[in-house]
Amino acid sequence: MEVVIRKDNKGFSITVLQKRLLSTALAITFIFCIIFARLLYVQLVWGTELTLKASDQWNREIPVIAQRGVITDRNGTILAGNRTTYSVFVRPNAVKNAQYTATILAGIFALDPKGLCEKISNTKVSEITVAKQADKEKIEKLVSYNLSGVYYSRDNSRTYTYNDALCQVLGFTSTDGSGLSGIEKYYQSILAGKDGEIKYSTDIVGIQTENSVVVYSQATNGDEVRLTIDIDIQMAAEEAMKRVYASSNAQSVSCIVLNPQNFDILALVNYPSYDLNSVPRDDTETLNALSRNIVVSDIYEPGSTFKVVTAAADLEEYFSGNKSAFSPSYVFNGSRTRTVDGTKIKCWADHSNGRHSNQTLSSALNNSCNPCFTDIALSLGSKTFYKYLQAFGFGNVTGLDFNGEALGMLVPQTVVTNGDLARIGFGQTIAVTGIQLACAVAAAVNGGNYYTPHLLKSIVSTDGKTVAEQPAVLKNKAISEKASSLLAEMLEGVVTEGSGKKAFIEGYRVGGKTGTAQKYEDGHVAQGKYVSSFCGFFPANNPQFLALIIVDEPQGTYYGSAVAAPVAKEIFEDIIKIKKIERYV
Repeated sequence: MEVVIRKDNKGFSITVLQKRLLSTALAITFIFCIIFARLLYVQLVWGTELTLKASDQWNREIPVIAQRGVITDRNGTILAGNRTTYSVFVRPNAVKNAQYTATILAGIFALDPKGLCEKISNTKVSEITVAKQADKEKIEKLVSYNLSGVYYSRDNSRTYTYNDALCQVLGFTSTDGSGLSGIEKYYQSILAGKDGEIKYSTDIVGIQTENSVVVYSQATNGDEVRLTIDIDIQMAAEEAMKRVYASSNAQSVSCIVLNPQNFDILALVNYPSYDLNSVPRDDTETLNALSRNIVVSDIYEPGSTFKVVTAAADLEEYFSGNKSAFSPSYVFNGSRTRTVDGTKIKCWADHSNGRHSNQTLSSALNNSCNPCFTDIALSLGSKTFYKYLQAFGFGNVTGLDFNGEALGMLVPQTVVTNGDLARIGFGQTIAVTGIQLACAVAAAVNGGNYYTPHLLKSIVSTDGKTVAEQPAVLKNKAISEKASSLLAEMLEGVVTEGSGKKAFIEGYRVGGKTGTAQKYEDGHVAQGKYVSSFCGFFPANNPQFLALIIVDEPQGTYYGSAVAAPVAKEIFEDIIKIKKIERYV
């Protein structure tokens, strides 16, 4: 039975009324809590975003573009610089006469006046870009009209001092100045700098107010990237490679020149090339082909230039006491045809004429005799031989400061057969990049030191101070100085007495090794297609310069001794003149 304390004149229970009042109070309190929570969210969480939106409605910014850092050679000669240009844009809300403004702008910047007028008349858009990289003369003409709502700001157009020289190394930038390839891309964070801005207040429709406070944020220009490249050596190499490209009618030619004492890259050439000041942006296929740095990104069978590595492994193992290695005085029987796993391996020479039948390691290098190097690889065995392949950097990247470096191709040691090992010994069944081979030969003749190759020499701030330098980084000791010294002496003999005679320079000690490798297509030998090469260095007793020359598919004469070795001689002779290097006798 319900107990009622008292009733009002309508007979309602006081207890029921109290319940309803309590429910109403709770509902009101809940609503106020929601409103209060919303206010807190707006103030604490959403406040920054709303402030920025309000600021954007009442303020306008004109960008101040940072000047991109220059790229220079090792001596400070500018390779990639800047030309001052301007960007022009329109704020439709601030334009007084859209048709007149469009007509003037279209006349100056060669645009469609009708289409431009439609864009300017669209007041829902806060800003449109009219032109980029406009020259000073056009801006001066624009200023003379004093058009309302039209603004301009300075930007930078990249210029390249030597046009197509180093094009695959330097790379290029986008229209807004960001690096897209090469050094421009790899060192984008150093070159880019930080943009500034000019900020001023406007009314609700975007027109600058009277007594507007102008706030200027200064741009921070990018730093200079100084490369190891020597532009004088680079230009000498460029000219030499263009000549052999024309004379051999090759598919492509490449060259890398480095300092064997620290692996500084002094020159790097790929030809054909393209003009960095006129990048074929509308032809993607052509641009991709011509901008590819094939010395770093493409692989090929090195052929007989690889025999330098096989000889280095044999000498080091001999001096280390390995009985499986051959002594420098051991006489190989090079006149026979050797069959390994069903594959016949013979020397290129005509043995019926009795040419170099019996020879030492030095003579085998001179004559580039395949069976001798097959003997070495098989005698050392896969475990020992692969130890040197790894020490000389094959099957891995060199660590060059450049995007897109290829690994090369090396049969895994766990599955390599005797037939594979035999062919690797003279440069087949292995694929390398140009930079891999150049570094390997450099380490083989410089005392055995394998460094990380590099293109960066230093970073220089806008006030001319060196803020960072790239030191020589020793990765490993590939062979001993004793083995390296004897190998360099043997390779000097290749130039004075053997297949590399066309690289000989009277009065200078040049060493090197020729190579002629067949090309493969779809797993089969491509008839009549070869890669001709030569890797040389000087002075042979203390190498300071090393050059690798690669000529892909030369027509007519295709031996590396006839096609590539003379090019190395040209480059070395130019280096001698440039550096004023005196004869040793």
